[in-house]
Amino acid sequence: MRSVDGETALWAHRAAVHRFLRRLTGNETEAADLTQETMVEALQHASQLRAGGNAKAWLMTIARNKVWAARRAARTTREEAEAPETLETLGAAAGWGEPLDPEVLSARLEERQLLERALASMSDEGREIITLRELEGLSGEETAQALGVGLAAMKSRLHRARLELVAAVKRTLRTQEVHHG
Repeated sequence: MRSVDGETALWAHRAAVHRFLRRLTGNETEAADLTQETMVEALQHASQLRAGGNAKAWLMTIARNKVWAARRAARTTREEAEAPETLETLGAAAGWGEPLDPEVLSARLEERQLLERALASMSDEGREIITLRELEGLSGEETAQALGVGLAAMKSRLHRARLELVAAVKRTLRTQEVHHG
């Protein structure tokens, strides 16, 4: 028997699940389909959510698993072509050691279009953790739970993703300057 309060708690996070899936897939239609699949699965398995458990983190875990299952199915005929960037390469691209005007960077980061382009150019793993932790506001523990990793691994991945985001923002800004400057 389902709990009305439990179902209400799940539905309260539907918009956050949809935003998360839209950022991960980059496709509104796919995100809507996966949101629907996530909510159906969550409602079917609502009894698995512990009393007092974190419904949002649980939903994000289901949503994440839906994305990865869809990608695994799509990837059966092709392999990943590029090796991941090293931390040194990401750090250099992010500008380690370069003087940075924080006000300029902050103002540019606030431009939603810039952020969305930067997120779209990131690795799936980077976009996923930035979306959960920074954009959806999950705590470190909730993010780790949603990703199915320990807190230390989540912190390591988050650090790498933040470097990747800064590097993506800088690449996007340089591209804008070339086209507009």
